[in-house]
Amino acid sequence: MIGCAKRDESEPGLSLDAWFGSTLGKELGEQEAQCLERMLRDTFGYYLLQVGTSAGFAEAIRASRIRQPILLPGTLSPHSLGFQVVAAAGALPIAADSVDAVLLRHTLDFADDARQVLREAERVLIPEGRLVVLGFNALSMWGAWRLVRQGQGRMPWCGNFLTPFRVGDWLSLLGFDIEMQEMMMFRPPWRRALLQEFSFLDRMGRRFWPLLGGVFAIRAVKRVSTLTPLRTSWKNRRPVLTGGAVEPTTRGTAARGVGFSRSVERIRV
Repeated sequence: MIGCAKRDESEPGLSLDAWFGSTLGKELGEQEAQCLERMLRDTFGYYLLQVGTSAGFAEAIRASRIRQPILLPGTLSPHSLGFQVVAAAGALPIAADSVDAVLLRHTLDFADDARQVLREAERVLIPEGRLVVLGFNALSMWGAWRLVRQGQGRMPWCGNFLTPFRVGDWLSLLGFDIEMQEMMMFRPPWRRALLQEFSFLDRMGRRFWPLLGGVFAIRAVKRVSTLTPLRTSWKNRRPVLTGGAVEPTTRGTAARGVGFSRSVERIRV
């Protein structure tokens, strides 16, 4: 279960799944599900590994071309999409190069070591496998509101919000190429902002300040470089041993030539 370490896990509203049941969480969950459906539309394979919360994503994953989704929460979840494996995101009990797609839904926001989570995702992905990352954007009104509310230890403001630029840099270092990136939730994180009269903020945000959305989504592909051994060019190599005559050399020829010429001159005289 993704939660805040500062508070008792038995307290209601601690888990991210529970927060997605709130009014604000439901609105965000609907937008994330639509975004995920677009990102998985042309992604296919046998296994999709989802690490973290699964609330509201069942239909989006079922609509994809992935045959078998596997949920890996921090604890057993009632929102089961298939097999469930309980493990830490930074130490996945999954074989290397074994899954076709990995979904990290706000997993980096609450991880002790976000880069280790990405390294594990890269390890279990097959070459040309897809990684989808959803996270709260620190450079947004949501990020600013987190600075005000983080001391209260409430979800999701107790998390460690990142920026799409930092996540993109980490992915590049791991050998990923970013294929798609979307931003969503340009409204402030207040219930009042969910009213219909504030819908213009989403339209204006996508047009005028597209990098300031409250949540970012990135789809990246794992690239694997193959090493091609260089063959020796025998045509350009000089033979070490030859079966014929030894090639003449000019070393010392000039000196011997001068002595021979002087001897001939003496004979003539």
